[in-house]
Amino acid sequence: MNRPRLRFGTLGSEGSNHSLIVRRYIEFRRLDGAEVKLFADFDAAFEALVVGTIDFLLQVSVHPSHTDMVARYTNRAHIVDAFIAPSKVLAIVTRQSVATPKTIALQPATRCYADLSRWERQIPEASIMTVAEGLLADKYDSGLTSLEIAEKHPDKLRVDHVIGSISDVWVLFGRTPIPKDPITAWPDAPVTALFATA
Repeated sequence: MNRPRLRFGTLGSEGSNHSLIVRRYIEFRRLDGAEVKLFADFDAAFEALVVGTIDFLLQVSVHPSHTDMVARYTNRAHIVDAFIAPSKVLAIVTRQSVATPKTIALQPATRCYADLSRWERQIPEASIMTVAEGLLADKYDSGLTSLEIAEKHPDKLRVDHVIGSISDVWVLFGRTPIPKDPITAWPDAPVTALFATA
């Protein structure tokens, strides 16, 4: 009998860091055939997990809602895995038609990645991809988003500052808790080499 395909949820839209990293995780775990469902916000995603619409949910630990979600869904959504993964290369991108940008859109978790003091107004967005969509729709002067969006639209966007790729901790949630050992970690993790040379 064929087992049903595993269903992973995370924050959308397509092309976001969340959608990229969940697919890398599925490939790393060799979960061929797993499905990905993207959500507009984590409230909807966590509800989908607890009612069984999805089997697992991936969230970056720096997302502004992470602490709230862990607390609100205690005993219903359990942390079952965690890992480190780099984001897309990030940059501050501005519309070519704007000489002196006054507004910058960003996902709130990225706020401290660069000095944003020269912009009069910071506008929060759901993800780096909704920032990119807003830039292409002329909603904002600048945006902190993926470098690739400027590379795909050089006629419309210019790169003001390259931030680079940021490594974050990613947390996987499921409905069934894993065994409660004193610590659940990879014994031979790469960090052990740093302990030997410190």
